[in-house]
Amino acid sequence: MQLVDTHCHIQSIGSDSQDHTAEMWRKEGLSLDGVIADAAAKDVTKLICVGCDLADSRLAISVAENIAGCFAAVGIHPHEAGHHTEQAKLKDELGGFLKADKLVGIGECGLDYFYNHSVPADQQAVLRWQLDLAAAHDLPVIFHVRSAFDDFWPIFDSYGTKLRGVLHSFTDSRVNLLAALRRGLYIGVNGIATFAKDPVQLSVYKDIPSSSLLLETDSPYLTPVPFRGKVNKPEQILTIAEFLADLRHEEVEELAGTTTANAHLLFGV
Repeated sequence: MQLVDTHCHIQSIGSDSQDHTAEMWRKEGLSLDGVIADAAAKDVTKLICVGCDLADSRLAISVAENIAGCFAAVGIHPHEAGHHTEQAKLKDELGGFLKADKLVGIGECGLDYFYNHSVPADQQAVLRWQLDLAAAHDLPVIFHVRSAFDDFWPIFDSYGTKLRGVLHSFTDSRVNLLAALRRGLYIGVNGIATFAKDPVQLSVYKDIPSSSLLLETDSPYLTPVPFRGKVNKPEQILTIAEFLADLRHEEVEELAGTTTANAHLLFGV
């Protein structure tokens, strides 16, 4: 059995970055090699390191280039959009990342009106700049969308059929699930599913078509049950896969095979 973590933030393990993600890893005293070895021991053999700003994206590429089984996506998270509004500079730096051999996507990028750490206008502008790159270079996009689908869908649709990708950490309604599926998007499911209490939300996870499902951890965040309170690691993809297989009345080996094939189709990993 092989599993793929299509969304993790392990690239800052051991770095001197002062951002919150790096601080979380630092408190645990973990090594990057150890985290990757622990994942491999649970059949998680491929990992996509997802950037949230320019510095983080640079780290993701470095990890991907130096460690077998790791790949990179580069992007500007909507929380960071307000710090990256200089279009020429942003496109130049992100464009430079596209030369990396193990770059497999753009993201995470999108719109987040739940927290609104950046104003909507900046979020939308920075998202469009990234979608321009994705469309021009035929790269899949890792989308972060929260409380913002009313603005997101018109932006997505303005690109016609030029975009493909995944809705990362999907927790939204059946209406938006169906809207995503109509547009050919994949749906990323992580540890949130294991501690969701709403039966309607659980039914959404149950009804995602197997051909559209991707597994992710978003580590070090969103640790699944029964490991809540501990830092999340890519090895927990197995826990998430086992939970979903039980929820969906599937064999875990079948779910692993399908989601791994989906990761290959979208990202080429």
